[in-house]
Amino acid sequence: MKGSTYRRCYCRDENGKALGKSCPQLSSRRHGVWALRQELPLRGDGTRRSFSRSGYDGAKAAEGDLTKVRALLDLPDGDDREAQVLVGDLLEAVSGKSKAPLPDLAETRRRLVRGQKLTATMTVGDLLDEWLDVKRKSRRDTTLDGYESHVRVHLRPGLGEIRLERLGVGHCQSFFDGIEDRNDVIRAENLARAEQADRTKWGKGGRPPASERERLAAERAKLAEMPPFRKLTGLSSKHAIRRTLRTALNFAIGREYVTFNPARHVELTPSPRPTGLLWTDERVSRWQETGEVPSPVMVWTPAQIGRFLDEADGHRLYAFYHLLNHHGLRRGEGVGQAWEDAHLDATPPRIEVRKEIVVSRGKVIETAPKTDLSAAAVTIDRETVDVLREHRRQQLAERDAWNAHAAEQRAAGIPTAGWADTGKMFANPDGTWLHPDEVSREFHRIRERAGLPPVNLRDTRHGAAALVKAGGGDIDDAGKKLRHSTIVLTADTYMALFQEYEQDLAERSAAAVPRARKPAADTPAHAPLTQDPGDDDAP
Repeated sequence: MKGSTYRRCYCRDENGKALGKSCPQLSSRRHGVWALRQELPLRGDGTRRSFSRSGYDGAKAAEGDLTKVRALLDLPDGDDREAQVLVGDLLEAVSGKSKAPLPDLAETRRRLVRGQKLTATMTVGDLLDEWLDVKRKSRRDTTLDGYESHVRVHLRPGLGEIRLERLGVGHCQSFFDGIEDRNDVIRAENLARAEQADRTKWGKGGRPPASERERLAAERAKLAEMPPFRKLTGLSSKHAIRRTLRTALNFAIGREYVTFNPARHVELTPSPRPTGLLWTDERVSRWQETGEVPSPVMVWTPAQIGRFLDEADGHRLYAFYHLLNHHGLRRGEGVGQAWEDAHLDATPPRIEVRKEIVVSRGKVIETAPKTDLSAAAVTIDRETVDVLREHRRQQLAERDAWNAHAAEQRAAGIPTAGWADTGKMFANPDGTWLHPDEVSREFHRIRERAGLPPVNLRDTRHGAAALVKAGGGDIDDAGKKLRHSTIVLTADTYMALFQEYEQDLAERSAAAVPRARKPAADTPAHAPLTQDPGDDDAP
């Protein structure tokens, strides 16, 4: 392709027209500046273009840049039209920008060989956008919601403008330290808002006098101007954000954008997995006195599970709560369970977990289970089989009653849909999907009526692990029951719970042995183990 260097000036004639090469002063070596021009490959649409740059002090500098431009143009093979256009686009983007450096030859060669973008410098924000686009094609909606929240709220504002190849451990560490700094600000603002909210209240009863009403109105106006209450970003959330960043940077390594993952070397306080604790009598009493819940993961004893199910007996969703308490299905798995995946006549009887219904971005959707291992068969006991069969009879009766009512309504000229045959084991009275939040709300209503200590519906899964231990199983049996991906996850969560059961079993086993001797508690403290040798009359 044609290319050359030349000297030019910016002199104009009396009419303001540039003289260009016709300027008589160009004969002097000190007049004008040097420039270069290099023809570029045709654009994608077939139009011509060139690379032009001026402002060089001498011919040698202009020749040097022309050589670099030609080296870049020589990178694609002669028959690789697509690559030629890409290199032309790259050079056209910097043409005429005298302060813009020419593209680095080695870096351009690397990007060209690996099929990466040539015309833009990738930032962390660009990477996160590209990574999310890929994840949208393969991830569950609920998992993707978490990724997108981390990116939108934290990662893009904090790291998005940094060039990807320059991102280091220091950037990442400062980013996470900044989260804690913001937490300090949020704590102070939340406290100030709470104190201001107290000043807006009239606690003396009755309607306040006019002077106080004016003061309260002024205090409420101040409150309205203050930042709203905000949630702190806790330690578990920071670990989740780091996992998201680390995953995105691993994606960048896979695409050969970078070779190092700085997120792996960020130091955060370890986030211990909450351990499951039983609601023992002592803990229940303490909770009743103080409202204190000892652990984020509290587990009902078998007796407490029985009390809950006794209270739920007769409820149209009794079978749902029975299944979750006994066999550890997640809420979404229970709501999404289909009759076609229930093998009640098999030996042993089982249900196959294939779908779950979850809430994503405010909508109820059906999706695959949480992990590949979660999509598995769950062996059920014969009592559960009887409960499910009775539930099926009730559901069919509901269907017939609904269809009869719908027919009456239509006969009266009122458009009414018939029962929706969704095939779900648990459904609304009209057959449509249950909303996961509604089964949680109903769970809490039943728990409160039963007077039981608080657990969440998801904690019934932990209760199922406790039943495994109560039935003589071990940690490995619990992991299989709950379909965990690793025994480490099961042990981290349930080891303390199983140890409590071991202590309870040890006490009950010891108490089962009849003894004639009085218990140690009835023996006076420091009683002599032998007779006093000086007491000759001792019997």
